[in-house]
Amino acid sequence: MDSKNYHEDLSHIRSMMERSSRFISLSGLSGVVAGLTAIIGAIYVYFVFQREGISYFDGERNILGPALVKELVLTGTAILVVAVLSGYIFTAHKSKKKGLKIWDATTKRLLITFAVPLVAGGIFCLALLYHHLFVFIAPATLIFYGLALVAAERYTLTDVKYLGYLEIILGLISLFVLGWGLLFWAIGFGVLHIVYGLIMHKKYK
Repeated sequence: MDSKNYHEDLSHIRSMMERSSRFISLSGLSGVVAGLTAIIGAIYVYFVFQREGISYFDGERNILGPALVKELVLTGTAILVVAVLSGYIFTAHKSKKKGLKIWDATTKRLLITFAVPLVAGGIFCLALLYHHLFVFIAPATLIFYGLALVAAERYTLTDVKYLGYLEIILGLISLFVLGWGLLFWAIGFGVLHIVYGLIMHKKYK
């Protein structure tokens, strides 16, 4: 009986330490929604290219006009906003269900660690945009996002780093297949997020 209580106490202490040092309320469903949003956005961009007379799967490097670039940036921003909002909603619901605070010292550390490579990547992509090096933007977003996930793993679920590694690898591969950025972007932010989200939902529900 004492041995049983001892193991229960250890389990409880371990759980408390895990909660205090890691943000464990990330929702797998938020990953699925983010992935679906990215795929819908990629499909929309594909039809925008079609509308502009650009046959994407020809693999040719096309010159993008200022109006088209602006529309693509707005589309990417809209996708980001939807993904972030859905992530917050699902994560807040999961936190409430588990009786955990969504905003504490661990959350702050997580966001700062995650934001550093992400902000650096965002500025880097703006520089690419400024110099009209559009073909490098998709690979750069995948690589910097992957680096942000790997860095954030310290303060959240360990599984996040595996998604980060895959995003980095995909981004590096896409650097050698320039002109197919939209496809790699859809796989990285769409398919990988959906698969990861479903696995996390099943593992931590």
